[in-house]
Amino acid sequence: MLALAVFLGAVSVPVYAYLGYPALLWCLGRGLRRARRSVELTSWPRISIVLAAHNEEATIARTLDRLLAVEYPAERRQILIISDASTDRTDEIVRGYRTRGVELLRLPRRVGKTAAENAARHDLTGEIIVNTDASVEVHPQALKPLVVALADREVGVASGRDVSVARDATGVNLGESRYVGYEMVVRELETRVWGIVGASGCLYAIRRQLHLDPVPDALSRDFAAALTATERGYRSASVPEAICYVPRAPSLRAEYRRKVRTMTRGLETLWYKRHLMNPFRYGVFAWMLFSHKLCRWLTPWALVASALAVVVLAASEAWARYPLIVCAVVTLAGLVGWRWPAHGRPPTLLAGPAYFVAGTVAGLEAWIRVLRGELTAVWEPSRRALADVRGAPPA
Repeated sequence: MLALAVFLGAVSVPVYAYLGYPALLWCLGRGLRRARRSVELTSWPRISIVLAAHNEEATIARTLDRLLAVEYPAERRQILIISDASTDRTDEIVRGYRTRGVELLRLPRRVGKTAAENAARHDLTGEIIVNTDASVEVHPQALKPLVVALADREVGVASGRDVSVARDATGVNLGESRYVGYEMVVRELETRVWGIVGASGCLYAIRRQLHLDPVPDALSRDFAAALTATERGYRSASVPEAICYVPRAPSLRAEYRRKVRTMTRGLETLWYKRHLMNPFRYGVFAWMLFSHKLCRWLTPWALVASALAVVVLAASEAWARYPLIVCAVVTLAGLVGWRWPAHGRPPTLLAGPAYFVAGTVAGLEAWIRVLRGELTAVWEPSRRALADVRGAPPA
């Protein structure tokens, strides 16, 4: 009976996190859907677009060209590139855009993305700070919807909609694109009920007074942005019209490293802001934060517990042999797909199991890093080749 209780309890964690929670949001959203306020701006506020880069010579020129092409009054826009002690031609390339209004802040030593953004806080001139990334492409009409969303006095953070793209229809890591699409749906449901619990690191806008709050170097600023907004009495909203194209990781192995990095920083950020999970003080947001973040991050441990329980049950219960077989097949298929030769693309049938297994193991490694205190502000970023979105398949 103990093994059965462990199995059912462990299985309920991922089922609730990935199915039950969105279903509850959908039900609540039908009765509590927030009508978007119709806001007309008499003038566009000044914004600062911030991008931290380290050794991005391969992509920075194209990224700057696309940012300069985004629709927003040039006289109301600051573009600041923070070079995190780049050792390639990144600084030289950025300086070439000086006459077009692009500013460069070079840091003398490498400190990591969050620390770099902290260092640049007092160089920003905008009322609204727009954070983006060197490896993504912002849609030409993405900025104005973010600014309009922040015209609502209740909103402190406005997050863009990530669209996963690849260079062609046979792009690798299809599991990533499916997950990104799912995550965007959940954020839209959260916005209808109250607000999102974490912004997209690829593109989000935040009020200046919130951005000026320092974030410890080892934490995730995009996650912390929504948490800080809640502490200060604001909501954070997902803005579907603010599209940002995000190239998929070049391989599942690269995606694994990214997941370990983001989950490690995310867990530490959640611990730092753990008081926000107090339902007596933060109400529905505390429930959403617990469901969206903590339950998801507990899923790897729940899967391990359920697998061990079903092994014990299979020794005495005939029915337990079927989930045991399913577990074994999915794990084997996932390991084969995950460890597929780097120069080749695994069969589509293996893509889902491979992404699932890699994500589970990445979650376990992230927990172990946090529990051991192995935190660092500096990571080697995932190199994502910019896709041509005119012909790239979205998620």
